Amino acid sequence: MVFNFDLFSSESEQQEPNSLMQYLQRQNPEVLERIAQSATPEVKQLIAQNVQGLVGMLPPEDFQVQIATDRENLAHLLASAMMTGYFLSQVEQRRNLEVALSNSEALNPKPPHQ
Repeated sequence: MVFNFDLFSSESEQQEPNSLMQYLQRQNPEVLERIAQSATPEVKQLIAQNVQGLVGMLPPEDFQVQIATDRENLAHLLASAMMTGYFLSQVEQRRNLEVALSNSEALNPKPPHQ
């Protein structure tokens, strides 16, 4: 997976610098690749379902769907998918932390208060 910064360049963004985009552009492509690869299958599945919900989904065995859009709307769709991915990754980390904490509490129960 290669992150394409050109997809996000539009006239409005060129007039108003986007600090997050500038930060992303300064990152080493290998770092961005590692981040993208770190998404779990669960997160990838939820992102795919979200994108399918945004653009519509018809069964491919019955329909040959083609979607036409412009560069700016495609960039918004990609940005939405990325934000969903980051959000889901954070939720997944929180869930894993809660599970780990509940497991450690089960192993080391607190003494009753006196």
